[in-house]
Amino acid sequence: MHDPRDSQTTNEAGVPIRPLGKTGLMVSVLGFGGGHFCRKHISENESIRLVQEAVDRGVTFMDNAWEYHKGESERRMGLALEGGRRDKVVLMTKVCGRDAITSAQHLHDSLTRLKTDVIDVWQFHEMNYDNDPEWICSAGGALEAALKARDAGKIRFIGFTGHKSPHIFKKMLEQDFEWDTVQMPVTVLDAHYRSFTREILPELNRSDIGCIGMKSLGGDGQMVHGAGLTPQQSRGYAMSLPISTLVCGIESMENLEQDLDIALNHSRLSEEEQASLVSLVGSQAGDGRHEWYKSMQYYDSQMHREQHGFPPIAHVSDPKPSQ
Repeated sequence: MHDPRDSQTTNEAGVPIRPLGKTGLMVSVLGFGGGHFCRKHISENESIRLVQEAVDRGVTFMDNAWEYHKGESERRMGLALEGGRRDKVVLMTKVCGRDAITSAQHLHDSLTRLKTDVIDVWQFHEMNYDNDPEWICSAGGALEAALKARDAGKIRFIGFTGHKSPHIFKKMLEQDFEWDTVQMPVTVLDAHYRSFTREILPELNRSDIGCIGMKSLGGDGQMVHGAGLTPQQSRGYAMSLPISTLVCGIESMENLEQDLDIALNHSRLSEEEQASLVSLVGSQAGDGRHEWYKSMQYYDSQMHREQHGFPPIAHVSDPKPSQ
């Protein structure tokens, strides 16, 4: 069993860092999310400043995806990392193609937007559909593009992401490939409903696959304004689990200050304290009402729905912007 918490230390900025599975990379326990920092109300200059401030203060894991804001997230992050910051971070982005040809084009786009010659971690985005594992890993599938890119030195490590159901992740882990990383929901409520932390995380630790946590506040703050938890409880619980890093949605300097404070002052919750928090939300967690990414289509990418032949969906009104 490989527990990344056992090798935790701190970087020069005092931010806790942990090993990213068997990759040999060390990453900050606080990761910078690529989906929030350039939402419509945030200017390009503000987005760039957020990334740069995060890097300068010790956040060394950068999350992104080819499709985020139609490529704008990658473009702005590329601008922010110019001038020496690129070498200070572990840069991850996600590919949305399912076949090798499309995936190779996505990689070209991502490298161009991010202004880099190599992406440290390249992950298959949204393994949310039952036949995604077979599609990705079949002849002519996206995994072929990833292997060629790794051989060519364009990417270093390969993983996958998703947020719908752990049974799909089990299918991915059963494929004939040694994954380097997996990105998945890690929340207080998760234990009660389609639990990734109970069904998937132990296997990742056994296989020394780096676990990248996400959705600790729900994606749009549901754990806070819905379930009644504080950001400190939600983030602190996730960071207390045997994960490598926790990707956090950051939209403002206030968000960044809050999450840095949580990371810098983090003290691992005991098993009793973790169980107490899990029990606290039990009465409202069993049906997924706050975990929209599992129980609803709200966070499902339209691109991936189209790949599977599903029609467009009408989203509910946007909730209060949060992280």
